[in-house]
Amino acid sequence: MEFTAEMIAGLIGGTVVGDPQAKVNNFAKIEEGTPGCISFLANDKYEHYLYTTESSVVLVNNAFEPKQEVKATLIKVADAREAVAQLLQIYESMKPKKVGISELAFVDPTAKIGKDVYLGPFVAIGPGVTIGDGCVLHPHVTVGQNASVGENTEIYSNAVIYHDCRVGKRCILHAGCVIGADGFGFQPTEKGYEKIPQIGIAIIEDDVEIGANTCVDRAVMGATIVHSGVKLDNLVQIAHNDEVGSHTVMSAQVGIAGSTKIGEWCMFGGQVGIAGHATIADRVQCGAQTGVPNNVKKEGTQLMGSPGIDPRTWWKAQAIIKQLPEMWAEFNQMKKKLAAMEEKEK
Repeated sequence: MEFTAEMIAGLIGGTVVGDPQAKVNNFAKIEEGTPGCISFLANDKYEHYLYTTESSVVLVNNAFEPKQEVKATLIKVADAREAVAQLLQIYESMKPKKVGISELAFVDPTAKIGKDVYLGPFVAIGPGVTIGDGCVLHPHVTVGQNASVGENTEIYSNAVIYHDCRVGKRCILHAGCVIGADGFGFQPTEKGYEKIPQIGIAIIEDDVEIGANTCVDRAVMGATIVHSGVKLDNLVQIAHNDEVGSHTVMSAQVGIAGSTKIGEWCMFGGQVGIAGHATIADRVQCGAQTGVPNNVKKEGTQLMGSPGIDPRTWWKAQAIIKQLPEMWAEFNQMKKKLAAMEEKEK
């Protein structure tokens, strides 16, 4: 589809600077723009690309003033990054939606399938399953016995929802993610490790997005719960009986050990590790590779390092670590001088 700058400005509440009839039909990064594309500038580091880009339209912040002539038509908005996200959502919503059940899909006769659903080839729907209206299940998705999927949820290839688990409305589950596999529960005995049956479930609430190959384990008893609005990146591990608060986000390779409660609006960078049976307050932020061995009680706490400490302290410590070889050499020199002085006094 094709839009003019004037039409786009109307959709996002922007102001056109340049040709209001400039037409676009695609998106591009500002450094890779070609005629007919729309780009955005939200970081000063990329400003120099504005003067050379071939994009027809560029979104910029209201306060931005170009330092030289700009070939592209500009659309000024309150927040260029937010505006482009809004446009991408509109663009995605306008794509034609797949509907229909493939002849190669298996649907158990006792399953309930909603209206306007798409089930791709080799999708497997077990007994007693409920699939809500408008869901899209791509090839090779498996939904186990008595599980349920809410309206307008999209599940990509090779994702698996185990028996009895529940996925809410408007969720996105990416390829290979697993909802409701057994938690890591074993009892050591003289003969080895005895498996503890995991008889609970996993619950994914509404508007959750779960990345590729991410796992949310079922509970030993009760439920592992990922609350509404949570966004999990690829390769994240949510262990049995965890509870993740609404609107929390986790980057790749975060690992949450069992029976841990994560607050709302938390932000965890890549490879953050949280110990089991911990309680993390709301709006806690952990930088990449932070290790959290116990509770974090104060809302809005920021942590870095392992074990996690205040970021300013962590950065100071890192600066000192860089100097440790020189400090160690100086320390050894001082030891030698002190030993020589003691020897003279004898």
